[in-house]
Amino acid sequence: MHTQEKKNVRFGIIGVGNMGSAHARCIAGGEIAGAVLSALCDTDANRRDALRALYPNVPVFRTHQELLDSGPVDAIIVATPHAIHPTIAIDAFRKGLHVLVEKPAGIETKSVLEMNEVAKESGRIFGIMFNQRANRLFRRAREIVQSGELGEFRRSIWIITNWYRKQTYYDSGTWRGTWAGEGGGVLINQAPHNLDLWQWICGMPKTVYAQCYVGLHHDVEVEDDATLMVEYEGGATGLFVTSTGDYPGTNRLEITGSRGKLLLENGKLTLTRLSMDERELRMTGKHIYPEAEITEILDEPYCGHSEILANFTDAILHGTPLLAPGDEGICELTLSNAAYLSVWTGEKIELPLDREHFLVELEKRRATSHFKSEATEEAKTGEYKSRWNTNW
Repeated sequence: MHTQEKKNVRFGIIGVGNMGSAHARCIAGGEIAGAVLSALCDTDANRRDALRALYPNVPVFRTHQELLDSGPVDAIIVATPHAIHPTIAIDAFRKGLHVLVEKPAGIETKSVLEMNEVAKESGRIFGIMFNQRANRLFRRAREIVQSGELGEFRRSIWIITNWYRKQTYYDSGTWRGTWAGEGGGVLINQAPHNLDLWQWICGMPKTVYAQCYVGLHHDVEVEDDATLMVEYEGGATGLFVTSTGDYPGTNRLEITGSRGKLLLENGKLTLTRLSMDERELRMTGKHIYPEAEITEILDEPYCGHSEILANFTDAILHGTPLLAPGDEGICELTLSNAAYLSVWTGEKIELPLDREHFLVELEKRRATSHFKSEATEEAKTGEYKSRWNTNW
């Protein structure tokens, strides 16, 4: 891993819409030690004019290639529509730049795998904006599960239905809610955070079976309601339910093992430890049940986006380990790709995913997809809204 032998990292942001503008304001406002806003890029002419007025000392470019060729940056943040994340990242790595991509890493794993390989070859720092990894409850849950403290892993159930979105959200971009633009719906746009945390904590499953509903709650081409059923090596099972159409919705993760269980809900992690392993309990004829020790940990205020930015900057300057390495973005994307392929084929999908089969099926949907003729503006503050962190 190469570190930058300088005091500051000069950042360029490619795609200055909702998230890109938030990152720009954060860096320009001096919130990230060692980070300097040095270049901006957006394909929209009106937005470029607005950026020049807002940041008069920062050069603004029309294409990502113009920015990469200009030379004023050490690292870029890719905040464009999902499908072109890998293309831009690969171009940047080949220019010797560090790269932080917004989630998801892309819309299909074949191009993301290529991006990961180019990143490794470049020796540059590669991160992904999985901001919810900064939440200490998820970090603690991962430690508990990975340590074996829960005993034999049995089951995981995550109901994450509070990604509520109004129709105006989908209408705020011509590409939103389309197969050609987003490459999917709630699984590719909102739930990547949770799919990432799910596999980060519990590991990757061996099979995926899914049911997704297209346009159940909104006027969109893609799914806005989905249920995934997975199987893990060793016989454990998992259920993942998500939607952008439930209000107020639920965010509840429960993980069960032979020595206890974890529950994350309402900003609290509850760990229940059994004094006896269930495998031992079931074989005893005595009329006894193990005592349960309950520990509760409360959530703490955090700003996940700025923490990931700070961690990424420190990785470049000081070699600090990344909380969200970019090459791990392929894991949650594999889950959503497998879910789509399961729906399209009606079959249970075994991992590793058949990437070529998925691409063939995806292209069928993209071929008949249509961008909206115009977009309506959602209210944007350019700040890190609380909805972008864990929404309990």
